[in-house]
Amino acid sequence: MEPTLRLANAAVDLRIRYSSINGIDGKTPVAVSGLLFVPKGKPPEGGWPLLAWAHGTVGMADICAPSWAGLPLRVEALLNTWLERGFAVVATDYQGLGTPGPHPYMAVRPAAYGVLDSIRAAQHVSSEIGKKVVLAGYSQGAAAVLGAGFFQPSYAPDLDIRGIVASGVPYTTPETVSSMRQDTANQVSYTLMYPLYLALMAQQSDPTLKASDMFAEKALPLFELTRRACNWQIALEVLGSGLTRTEAVKAGYDKALAANMSLLEYPSLKLSQPVFIGIGEMDIDAPTRLQIELVKKACAEGTKVEAHLYAGMTHYQALTGSQPDAQRFAENVLAGKTIKPICAPESE
Repeated sequence: MEPTLRLANAAVDLRIRYSSINGIDGKTPVAVSGLLFVPKGKPPEGGWPLLAWAHGTVGMADICAPSWAGLPLRVEALLNTWLERGFAVVATDYQGLGTPGPHPYMAVRPAAYGVLDSIRAAQHVSSEIGKKVVLAGYSQGAAAVLGAGFFQPSYAPDLDIRGIVASGVPYTTPETVSSMRQDTANQVSYTLMYPLYLALMAQQSDPTLKASDMFAEKALPLFELTRRACNWQIALEVLGSGLTRTEAVKAGYDKALAANMSLLEYPSLKLSQPVFIGIGEMDIDAPTRLQIELVKKACAEGTKVEAHLYAGMTHYQALTGSQPDAQRFAENVLAGKTIKPICAPESE
């Protein structure tokens, strides 16, 4: 890796490309890119435990892939902390982001496969990396690691995943989509970029979909921008447009999203691994009430969930604000300690 992309606490910084399976059709081989960081010092007996990191939304253009664009400062700081605690870190870019082919944004199975195969790649590349794994993801990546937890027993039974850490977890169902739509319907909000991304994903699945059926004329330049720009630029352009969701989105978008809903939903929330979920009390990207609903459903299905609700924190703030609890959780699951479920988190 270039010096500007390296992490201060890593002895080894590598850009990697590895083999995976297309999560859309479930059979076609694909190449996926990512990053690998190995801590300084001597590994413990059995090798460094591995943190498989799944990133939040960065955009859908290849130039947005973290292995080329670099990591946000808050993520650099976060991963440096994990390295300091003695974890190697592998970070997938996801299918089609930085490599040939479309990026199926928010589709659960492709992201899950990318995470699971990144672990195999890291363990193959470095003999210093051990078998014990913790998954960690934020926002889009939170959905990826929950999906990876579900698919691991059938897709990657060889992996020893001890626990899952997630913050800002999306919960996409027909019911929650309707609820989220109402939240920002008449506001000028950067969250309009999410329908733009999902519409592009739908168009990749069905090239006959017309952008003009999904978005108003004034919003069409924003939709086209998703093909070549990253999230920060799109967010700025969305805010600069002054468009609300009601003004920008047409009925054709809802039909396109409904046709792709099966790709976006978790197959199940019953996971064999314990799960940590950090929720920002002021999250509007993955609305707080929906994350709490997801926690309750996962608990009801039999997953051991330790959920925390962080007072006054937004989507972005909960990522860093949850880290002390998340790292304690990770060390506990690696040590084989029992996790006490928290299924109805109170503000803290």
